[in-house]
Amino acid sequence: MSRPESDWFDRLPTDRPIAEFSTWSADALRLGEDLERVKPYADLLHVDVADGHFAPSFLFFPDQVMRVRSVSAAPIHVHLMVSPEILMSQIDQFADAGADVITVHAESHNTAEAIERIRARGLMPGLVLQVETPVATLEPFLDRVQFITLLGTAIGVKGKGLHEEALNRLQEAHALIARHAQEQRIVLIADGGIRHETVPKLREAGADGVVLGSLAFGDPDLPARMKWLAAL
Repeated sequence: MSRPESDWFDRLPTDRPIAEFSTWSADALRLGEDLERVKPYADLLHVDVADGHFAPSFLFFPDQVMRVRSVSAAPIHVHLMVSPEILMSQIDQFADAGADVITVHAESHNTAEAIERIRARGLMPGLVLQVETPVATLEPFLDRVQFITLLGTAIGVKGKGLHEEALNRLQEAHALIARHAQEQRIVLIADGGIRHETVPKLREAGADGVVLGSLAFGDPDLPARMKWLAAL
């Protein structure tokens, strides 16, 4: 099983946006080819998991992540959009499949327990906020997570425009992290509404990185696209 180097988190860039490539936007019939294509540019691979209840879609399963892990040494960031009742078992299944980071939703009633389960499995925990959830919800957990992801669109839906409050929410989260991240680095990721015209604004608002979907996978000139991103 391929794995990233042990210091991969410390080597995430600070002088350019972190690039998380969403496997949801890869060609499902040519996933291996797409992973090879993005290999020189992907700081992380982003895997969305949804159960059809917590989020409207059905997305990615542990055996698919295991296959990705078998061909890629890039860190795998699993975003769990699942009901609280199955959250713990999903953490264990995706940890076994090869995840390096697992982010869970702050809207779940068992968020604190989930974070501890992720840490106990030796993985990096993160939190995700839906667009309707106050950013202040993050504060009690900031000493226990390495990743914060703010959704900029409705949960589990592709192709939607950036929410009107997304930039303000990023600014608020960035300031909150700056006040609390004294002992460890916390990475702030923007997910959803990622377009050519929105990424510079997201970066300016405080995003350390973005989850790239069709903007990257759908670009026929990926090297030029990544050069553009690196300049932001």
